[in-house]
Amino acid sequence: MAPAKTAEAERVKLSRSAVVDRALALADAEGIDALTIRRLAQEVGVTPMALYWHFRNKDELIAALTDRIWGEIRSDIDPGAAWPAQLRWLLESLIEVLRTHACAPSLLASGIKLGPSHWQVTEVALDVLHRAGFDALHASEIARSALWTGLALVMSEPGFDPALPDAEQAEARRRKQIELASLPLEKYPRLVEAAVPMTACPEDPDFHYRFGADLFVAGVQAMAPGSPDGS
Repeated sequence: MAPAKTAEAERVKLSRSAVVDRALALADAEGIDALTIRRLAQEVGVTPMALYWHFRNKDELIAALTDRIWGEIRSDIDPGAAWPAQLRWLLESLIEVLRTHACAPSLLASGIKLGPSHWQVTEVALDVLHRAGFDALHASEIARSALWTGLALVMSEPGFDPALPDAEQAEARRRKQIELASLPLEKYPRLVEAAVPMTACPEDPDFHYRFGADLFVAGVQAMAPGSPDGS
């Protein structure tokens, strides 16, 4: 009976929220593959059985972790703002969360079973687009595109390669810059001209994200019913 009592005591003192907090920290630091029930139990100082009270398996844990990440996206839009500003708010919050958590891009792109936090953010986004005049078909496509835009911006950040140490990333960028700058000028004048901005990390790394958000929102505005370019 002692092991059962120990597991019960551990379950009581360890909340589901605390488990997800630690799982998120571990996944950010070492990747999703490092996140197992046994490893997580070691991290929080309990037996694996104590975690099984909260999550029957790793799939349930990952689903809860994904829902936590969705829950960090701010959906408290300003009701008095114009709809393009509301859409930008949601997109910029998504980007911020994706940049904050190293594990977020793979989780949000994985198609894992979605929960209330995802439903809340998506409901707000669809309502913003509905008020902009889009029907359900177009609003759904734009909402999906917003997610993939955020993912693409994070994964295409200049110098982004989480598998390489900083020094190796810098060396890879240097070699790429030399390669572009060495192309035949008469054949590739614009590539040679852009050798530095195409390969170097910008002095203002947020420019990459601001420009991407500007591009997305401007595109949606141009397609909105009633706009000069909209249908």
